[in-house]
Amino acid sequence: MKPAWLARLSPTWRARMVRMGFNFHPAFRGTGGRVVHVAKDLRHIRIRLALNWKTKNIVGSLYGGSLFAITDGAHPMMLMAALGDGYIVWDKAASIRYRKPGYSTLYADFILSADEIASIHAALRERPELERTYLVELKDSHGVVHAVVERTVYIAEKKHYQQKAGGDK
Repeated sequence: MKPAWLARLSPTWRARMVRMGFNFHPAFRGTGGRVVHVAKDLRHIRIRLALNWKTKNIVGSLYGGSLFAITDGAHPMMLMAALGDGYIVWDKAASIRYRKPGYSTLYADFILSADEIASIHAALRERPELERTYLVELKDSHGVVHAVVERTVYIAEKKHYQQKAGGDK
């Protein structure tokens, strides 16, 4: 699922290219968020959403759409990198719960542990497709949670997905 050229890069350059890919992609750029850190193993991503004229709503807090949108795509990208080419990974569902308005810069950390990857591999040995739900907290610099996003990701063996879709993708 990831480009073959990306796999050939050193871990340092791979992390840089992922960060740049997010930050220069027009859809992500439009959220107002910026990827500020990508771990060399692509299992941790940190995104910053600054309060500025592009991200401020009518009452002066961070726009809810930006809070929600900055969480899109991180977990699927991390899972694609961790699982490899034999799998299909899609965002399937998402919801957001606002706890308090964001009147300052907020941060979202996406972490994919080795245990989670092992658990996914074990589950896929039992059945060819599954869903995983991840919680992402958007926090200020003091660690206060302003919003929680729940994202459900679909993961399937590519062979199973192609048979289910009825094509030779």
